[in-house]
Amino acid sequence: MPTTHLLRRAIADTISHIPTSTHLEIRGASAAEDAKTTSTIAPYHTSLNGVNQPMNLLFKNILWWCLGITAMIILLIRISEIVWAQLRQVSTLSVSGNKQGYWRVAQWSWMPSLKKHIIYAPLWNKRHNREMRISSAISIGTLPSRLHFILLFLYLGSNFVYMFVLNWQQKNRYEFCAELRGRSGTLSLVNMVPLIIFAGRNNPLISLLKISFDTYNLLHRWMGRIVVLEALIHTIAWAIVCVADIGWKGVGDQIVNQLFIGSGFVGTVAMILLLLLSLSPLRHAFYETFLNIHIVLAFVSFVATWAHCASSEIPGGLPQLPWIMAIMALWFADRFARMLRLVYLNWSSKGFTDAVCEPLPGEVTRVTLTLPRYVDIKPGTHAYLRFKGINAWESHPFSICWVQHLRDNTLPSFEKEQDEIVDKSTMSTSVSFLIGAQTGMTRKLFERASSSRRSLRVKAAMEGPYAGHHSLDSYGHVVLFAGSTGITHQISYIRHLLDGHNEGTVSTHRITLVWIIREYESLEWVRPYMDTILRIPNRKDIVRIQIFVTRPQNPRDISSASTTVRMYPGRPNIPLLLQKEVQEQMGAMCVTVCGPGALADDVRGAVRDVQDTNVVDFVEESFTW
Repeated sequence: MPTTHLLRRAIADTISHIPTSTHLEIRGASAAEDAKTTSTIAPYHTSLNGVNQPMNLLFKNILWWCLGITAMIILLIRISEIVWAQLRQVSTLSVSGNKQGYWRVAQWSWMPSLKKHIIYAPLWNKRHNREMRISSAISIGTLPSRLHFILLFLYLGSNFVYMFVLNWQQKNRYEFCAELRGRSGTLSLVNMVPLIIFAGRNNPLISLLKISFDTYNLLHRWMGRIVVLEALIHTIAWAIVCVADIGWKGVGDQIVNQLFIGSGFVGTVAMILLLLLSLSPLRHAFYETFLNIHIVLAFVSFVATWAHCASSEIPGGLPQLPWIMAIMALWFADRFARMLRLVYLNWSSKGFTDAVCEPLPGEVTRVTLTLPRYVDIKPGTHAYLRFKGINAWESHPFSICWVQHLRDNTLPSFEKEQDEIVDKSTMSTSVSFLIGAQTGMTRKLFERASSSRRSLRVKAAMEGPYAGHHSLDSYGHVVLFAGSTGITHQISYIRHLLDGHNEGTVSTHRITLVWIIREYESLEWVRPYMDTILRIPNRKDIVRIQIFVTRPQNPRDISSASTTVRMYPGRPNIPLLLQKEVQEQMGAMCVTVCGPGALADDVRGAVRDVQDTNVVDFVEESFTW
């Protein structure tokens, strides 16, 4: 009796120091006490027998607190960056570019070095967003940046530590397996919470922390891998004890006849399939198929995990039941938010969204959507598109190239008098995209548009806009690199900054666009938009456009229209171009790039090379899967 009393007091003292729900901890402690039996095998594959639930909940709290503290640190950094950018913008609105010298120089001597070696650095040498390929058809993905690698190493390393802080002096290996089973199952569900948050397009942390969806997608992939690994360890640890007790036939009978065991087995199998099918070569080769199967298997694993937690013989289910309920609530909330976006953007009393699709040289389709309402769209955003009759169940992200607000049966709003009152209820929004024909939906769209005698008109739906949290308004000098259809991302910034310069709302006094295309005919992609930009007042004072044609069919076509719009054959010397821009730098500089991975890596390397005493920030727009 005294020993039992002391054991209960020790467990209660341990529980009292763990900041979690009391009834879950007591349930775990009671189950551990029930494991005291004469058998050394039988109890340890059922219920919470042998499971160190107080320690499991402690590590759960540590992991979630670490994630929360990390988010708060990033939030504080972002707030300070926003305040600093606002201060820079306000102080330079009425100052010419040549007189922004204070903001040209880094105010902290250690910042350029931090950018060069950590923030903007690739993992090793130069490669970051350029895909690693086994062959022209098989890609094994991209490498994380150095900063991403550090974060991933810390997170995965902490999970490894939490997993194996076990009672290694335990002489009963089956009780040891029970402790490992409880720890791995707990950690798997704990990691599912950020896994689902990071996967959502409507993840509130994207706008709050100003971190791109591409970064969250990278974290999502690695968290998914550790969730599957921990679920697999959970299943193996249970199977070792169960096979020792009742044999393989008994294990099979339990899987078939017991909801608790069967649902756990189904959940583990679904997760393993998720992992195997998401391997980079398969994911890149059959992305559209992968995405659809991924959603189905994720739903199956969630439902199976819920059933597994709810059907336990423990009254009220396993302690982790509220977690899987929260996970499914988050998953459905993101789906519901996406549905609301679709309905709101694409339907009004004026009708539904339709799209005009025009085939262009270089196997590119120019798509112009007319949304039946006024929508405010920031520069640098992207949206997901669906087309009726063209793989309508799929949606793909594309950068928004051009936006116009139209009054019903009238000219675009920017052609009206500026002092005229705008009634947004009478307006619609025209949104244009450039979509390169790759495989699947984009290829079918181009073929349908090419086979149409006139421009193809179809019903469509737009979900978004997303991103757009990189503001360039406070920079005196902006350098925009674009490769192929990556021009869509940069054109939206040029127009916005030009308008802001004329209205006195931005600090920008120099804009340099460097666009790399294969053929001269690719200029047709953006001709209507460029014509508008070139007519904007004061454009010649601040905009310099350099176009490089890498495979000109007729070299005589490569001629410069003016001193501010110049064309060159071949590829640009990006380090030399950027060094020249830095020599003529006006205030703080931001360099952005949108295009193929090899171009992005070249620009990243050039930005790192000029990190000396000047302020040269770097923004990369990419979609990596």
